[in-house]
Amino acid sequence: MLCPRLKKDLNSGSTLVAPGVHDMISAILAEKIGFPAIFVGGYGISASHLGVPDVGIMTFTDVLDRVRMISEVTTKPLIVDADTGYGGLINLRHAVRKFEKVGVAAIQIEDQVFPKRCGHAKGVKVVTIDEMSRRINVAVDSRMSEDFLIIARTDCRPELGLDEAIKRAEAYTKAGADLIFVESPQNVQEMEKVRKSIDVPLVFKMVPDGKLSNLDSKVLADMGFNLLIYPSLGFLSAADAVLRAFTELKNTGLVKNQSLQSFTDFSKMIGFDEIYSFEKRWGN
Repeated sequence: MLCPRLKKDLNSGSTLVAPGVHDMISAILAEKIGFPAIFVGGYGISASHLGVPDVGIMTFTDVLDRVRMISEVTTKPLIVDADTGYGGLINLRHAVRKFEKVGVAAIQIEDQVFPKRCGHAKGVKVVTIDEMSRRINVAVDSRMSEDFLIIARTDCRPELGLDEAIKRAEAYTKAGADLIFVESPQNVQEMEKVRKSIDVPLVFKMVPDGKLSNLDSKVLADMGFNLLIYPSLGFLSAADAVLRAFTELKNTGLVKNQSLQSFTDFSKMIGFDEIYSFEKRWGN
């Protein structure tokens, strides 16, 4: 089922904040807290599902299985990191059709070579503008509805500079991308230059421990960014909490100094009240 709400919200001029989810617990929490959209990133799925770095090991099927499950527990528009399309253009067409079928609202395609790696990792390489433009052309041509949005991301900034990134963003817009994502701007001045150069809605990715992590969502909205994604916030928070709790248990044999959700509250969050209500009505 398609979700036209994302396109409608973006067209209204709203700035949407989308936290990254990496498993069912984080997806349920994002839904209950009430964010207007949810981002499913490749890094988090690769780490939580396979336990490996985001360097192109994860397959399309790995991602689709997780996305399908997450889609079943949220009413919010899902934005999914589709990497480079998981292979050639025919693979990309297949991915677009499958993601749209399971209710995804938007996918992000990047201009890295295949196999890709995390945009913040060393050794990132990009394809030509023409090759990435063909990816966008295929994605646009393969979707069933214009409510399914295509985000074009360029990862060229660290190696090729901002001017090349803007040149690519302009080309990707002409190719049919609905939103543009310039990865890794180095400062506010670069962000402002990107905004002035591109006419379509812009995506900004916030890295909690990055160079620009002091910019809050209101500042980013005032700068003209339309979709703010926080891909790593969930799994970095979870990893830190689990590491501290497990370390205390190993060192002391106790868990006394951790901030833990109560088991009762967690059980309620995960849906036990609905189970009890069902059993009360129908019996075991």
